[in-house]
Amino acid sequence: MALPAITAHFGLALGDVQWLVICYVLVYGSLMLVCGKLGDLFGHRLVFRCGLLLSAVGLTACAAAPDWPLLLWARALQGVGTALALSCTPALAMSVYPPDQRLKALAGFAMTMSLAAALGPFIGGVLVELWGWPAVYWVRVPIALATLGLSGLLPAPQPQTRPFDAAGALLLAACMSSSLLAVVLSQRTTVSGWLALALLLAAVALLWTYVGRSRRVAEPIIRPALFADAAFAVPNVMNVFANLAGFSILLLTPYYLVNVLKLSAVASGVVLALAFTGSLLGAPLAARLVPLLGRRTTAFAGVALVGAGLLPLGFTGEMTPVALVALLLIVEGLGQGLLTVAYTDLVTDTLPERDRGVAGSLALLTRTLGIVSGASLLSALYAQGAVDGFLAGYRFALTVAGGGLLVALLVSCAWPRAWFAR
Repeated sequence: MALPAITAHFGLALGDVQWLVICYVLVYGSLMLVCGKLGDLFGHRLVFRCGLLLSAVGLTACAAAPDWPLLLWARALQGVGTALALSCTPALAMSVYPPDQRLKALAGFAMTMSLAAALGPFIGGVLVELWGWPAVYWVRVPIALATLGLSGLLPAPQPQTRPFDAAGALLLAACMSSSLLAVVLSQRTTVSGWLALALLLAAVALLWTYVGRSRRVAEPIIRPALFADAAFAVPNVMNVFANLAGFSILLLTPYYLVNVLKLSAVASGVVLALAFTGSLLGAPLAARLVPLLGRRTTAFAGVALVGAGLLPLGFTGEMTPVALVALLLIVEGLGQGLLTVAYTDLVTDTLPERDRGVAGSLALLTRTLGIVSGASLLSALYAQGAVDGFLAGYRFALTVAGGGLLVALLVSCAWPRAWFAR
């Protein structure tokens, strides 16, 4: 919501302002697994508090930045704080509940994420309207500091006497940043396309080096051997795909609501928020379904609902009832809520209890990979289909996103154990 005002304030081109988002996502996405491991070794509360403090500093620097380069550096600093704090939040949520109530903790965490996603754009718009773009950063400083003060109520287990693989952390962070930047640059100019290919090759080389190193160290950041088992690898891949496809709701649907259905900005925001309302309903429902159906079956149902919500949106038009669009958004959100809780519980159950930070950060990382990939791929799909105007491009992108997700889900059934084992 603040991007147009920031663009005008610093006199930027539309392509330049995207780096405000890109540099932030690159930093926290690249450091997520490493910070989760730091939480496992030195205490989730300690790392969480360091992240909150660094976030407050970064947010202050963003709000007070006198020029564009300093704002980008401040956003990168904020990204480090976000990685430290966010990577430990699932583990902290689970730590305040008994082990047999882990699903309740994960459902509560997923619900707060959905609530934030629903309220954030509205609050941001109000802040920009009243006090300008710096307000979206200033307002979060006291929130971070208040949370820092309250974090003393959280449990603080003793640090573990395990080594930290610093070299492996650097390799993994470099691999993730190269991968994410390659995705970002892949749909830009020809020069950027070649750079994206070079970065992708560098990411593969870094990953290969990390895998080889992980076999020789006692305590790698995460063991690559985990992904050799389809029962673990397939849900991770499907979470990436579901978030990739689901990002079409935020990227393209607002334009459909305003330009095609002719809704006001306020009405469009309300309709769009229904997707997150669906997630709010799906998270506690997942906590009830997982004990009955199993983690993978519940995750399967979540992915299916995401696809079932997106695919019909590819057949909408000017005469589509708003109520039908709202229903499809709720279905998509419901699927995301089911998937988030069931998938995170699966990852948490697969990794050792001492690696709760890595488990939570892996679940958040696959979500980030999906969103970043979605921003690039969905834009390309829209551009390819938009020869006959916006609606044609919107339909093409949503059809491919929803249909492709359902096809990927059917293909994943080639490994029945991966989905249906409890």
